[in-house]
Amino acid sequence: MSDPERQAHWENVYQTKDERDVGWFEESPTISLDLIHATGVKPDASIIDIGGGTSRLVDTLLDEDFKVITVLDISETALATSKARLRARGAHIQWVVADITTWEPSQTYDVLHDRAVLHFLTDPKDRAAYAERVLRALRPGGHVIIGTFAPDGPEWCSGLPVVRHDAASLGKLLGPSFALVESRNHAHQTPAGVTQQFQFSRFRRVH
Repeated sequence: MSDPERQAHWENVYQTKDERDVGWFEESPTISLDLIHATGVKPDASIIDIGGGTSRLVDTLLDEDFKVITVLDISETALATSKARLRARGAHIQWVVADITTWEPSQTYDVLHDRAVLHFLTDPKDRAAYAERVLRALRPGGHVIIGTFAPDGPEWCSGLPVVRHDAASLGKLLGPSFALVESRNHAHQTPAGVTQQFQFSRFRRVH
């Protein structure tokens, strides 16, 4: 899927569905927040949420006084929804409309978080581009947290095929600059009541 096709797909999703009607909706992104806490970063740390869209993670980070937050998503509509929800609270957030596979990072971050973007990248070239961006965007010593469908998770989502991952496949993709710190299984309940098996892995950039 090319960049324009991918963008058109996700714009259509967010233009035609309420944010609470998409399968990945979470009222409270508890596991993501737990893993960010586990990095030990302080409220002045720089954090980027890849594919943040309409996620509530940015709300919870603001609640905890994190001050340097970037939210990146391919869908301008999704980011507009979050901006409207946060109102003045979101004034200092950096909102970036970009495809992760072609994004050009303008700074480095202490934490990079991705829940449910990588598993949509079915083309090996796109996955390689993703890994390159993660390396460029994360400072040495920083942490990347990636949540994807687990090996026993769904094979399709939002009408698209996915590639399921575990910690080993993520480690191979990210390469020798990253060391696995921890991996957790997570059963996500969709708004429709379906259970989806996810895995979340946290890596540290070692060089």
